[in-house]
Amino acid sequence: MRRRQGERVTGRLIKGELTMDASLQKVDHSALRVNQAVIIALLLVSFIANAAWLAALVAAVMTVGALTRQPGFRPLYTGLLKPRGWVKPDVLNDNPEPHVFAQGFGAVVLWAGVVALVTGPAALGWGLVWLVTGLAALNLFGGFCAGCAVYYWLNRLNVPGFVKTPPPGAFPGMRPRV
Repeated sequence: MRRRQGERVTGRLIKGELTMDASLQKVDHSALRVNQAVIIALLLVSFIANAAWLAALVAAVMTVGALTRQPGFRPLYTGLLKPRGWVKPDVLNDNPEPHVFAQGFGAVVLWAGVVALVTGPAALGWGLVWLVTGLAALNLFGGFCAGCAVYYWLNRLNVPGFVKTPPPGAFPGMRPRV
């Protein structure tokens, strides 16, 4: 398969054989897990304290993270936890785009929850906050990123902009194997 200079190749299923994805990048999954842990902790505190402002703060950090294409709470990892050796890097060949999409989608759901908390239907608001909390926990403890799975599903449907396929040997949404 010839490709033009600068063209990125993604993995595709061709005649039952998965081609190698030449566009995989180094992704530090420790930074992703720290991000998920902080999101879970802060959203639990926001629920216990009935503090919609804290859920809004988490939504804002997730939004900034999605816009900058980094885990929102990455500075905590790179500035405190990693330098002190409290969390070791876990760098894997992966696509960062699904993680960015998942964080952005989570931010949108969380913002919807905050709006519901502020405008009245608190049960809906806290339900959306718990949805984000639960999906972050599923990713942190189970290694399954629901937002990443949605990203790869949209790729299979040929939705424009969703160009990455799962790393070879990885189930869509699951953390890649070493």
